[in-house]
Amino acid sequence: MQITVTFRHVDPTPALRTYAEDKVAKVARKYLRRPGDAHVILGVSKQRHVAEITLQAHHVSMFAKETTHDLYSAIDLAVEKLEHQAQKLKARRSERKGAGSARVSASSADGAERPAALRSEIETRRVPAASMSVDDAIGRLERSADEFIVFTNEADRRLAVLYRRRDGRDGFILAVAHQGRGL
Repeated sequence: MQITVTFRHVDPTPALRTYAEDKVAKVARKYLRRPGDAHVILGVSKQRHVAEITLQAHHVSMFAKETTHDLYSAIDLAVEKLEHQAQKLKARRSERKGAGSARVSASSADGAERPAALRSEIETRRVPAASMSVDDAIGRLERSADEFIVFTNEADRRLAVLYRRRDGRDGFILAVAHQGRGL
């Protein structure tokens, strides 16, 4: 990661440069997958000490500016702003990634929703719905180690699911399209 520090109307000290570089690098390593370049501008104008930080990463650009009476505190506050932006970005990315997988919003028997800690992800599998009779599906389920088989029933061309129940018996689900009536 390339970090450039520019000084405006202030003497460039190695301690100030290293302080700014370390703070920005720490945020970039912690929150960004592929940190790119960072540009830190430190300036003094009368009694105002200004720290401007521009951080660019893969498809992301963040900016923070802070003004205080001390250059070190201006750097700290600007880095805090960057860290907050990076946290929001990371949360947005993880939400967007998780949107593709289905989540259980299961309710308990009394209808109250379970706490988020008890929710679990639903395993998703894509299975072909081959056309076969119910007897063929039963035979195929008995020969396989699968818990269920999805098929198109030859008799009526409807989607059906044959599954093993916990008590050892087989269960059968026949999909029926809902025929809703207009209001």
